[in-house]
Amino acid sequence: MSDAGHDPRAAGPSRAPDARPPSYDAERFERCIASGGVAVFPADTVYGLACDPEHPSAVRRMYELKGRPPAKPAAVMFFDRARALEALGELGPRTRAALERLLPGQVTLLVPNPERRFPAACAGDPTTLGVRVPRLPALQQVSTVVMQTSANLAGGRDARTLDQVPESIRAGADLVLDGGELPGTPSTVIDLRDWEDGGRFRVVRVGAVSPEEVAVALSAAAEAPRGRYRFDPET
Repeated sequence: MSDAGHDPRAAGPSRAPDARPPSYDAERFERCIASGGVAVFPADTVYGLACDPEHPSAVRRMYELKGRPPAKPAAVMFFDRARALEALGELGPRTRAALERLLPGQVTLLVPNPERRFPAACAGDPTTLGVRVPRLPALQQVSTVVMQTSANLAGGRDARTLDQVPESIRAGADLVLDGGELPGTPSTVIDLRDWEDGGRFRVVRVGAVSPEEVAVALSAAAEAPRGRYRFDPET
């Protein structure tokens, strides 16, 4: 059931572009996700789409709204770093140290997923998980983990404002939260799968956080039993 006790769409605010529902409405956001809804929400980078990664129909709807191929992975988002570390207890100590240095922040981290958690988000590679913890103090109380992707049509531009989210997505979502104008640059994607044993990382996509900032943050977390860390930029 939705937070309105009926169809989750009944819980959402007006989708008119000039509507200004309360920004970062954590309670309604969490209820929408728990009821199997799909939400448009303001992250710390661009507007995003979110749903419950364990709710197959919600995942399917989110992909359909975006026009995203089902085989393409998405990330899971926690709203508190401690919850992320608790949920991913199998991560090794060096990887956990890296998460502590980089999160919360405008990064998506690709980490090993030996327990094959959140399979819907992993698509064709269940051994790798993308993890986000945005810097959103007003949503830090949200205990639900969500599967998330940017609120644009596949291949389209990222949305800095709610008006830039395609009308078809806003109309099809169950909840739309307006957080005003956002930075507008997507997260930097960092591959940490070789960090635990080899001290290596790779910037897969340069975004809001520069590769130099990533290197500085990880150098502080690189108590490497096998020597120095190595930065492998994408070629």
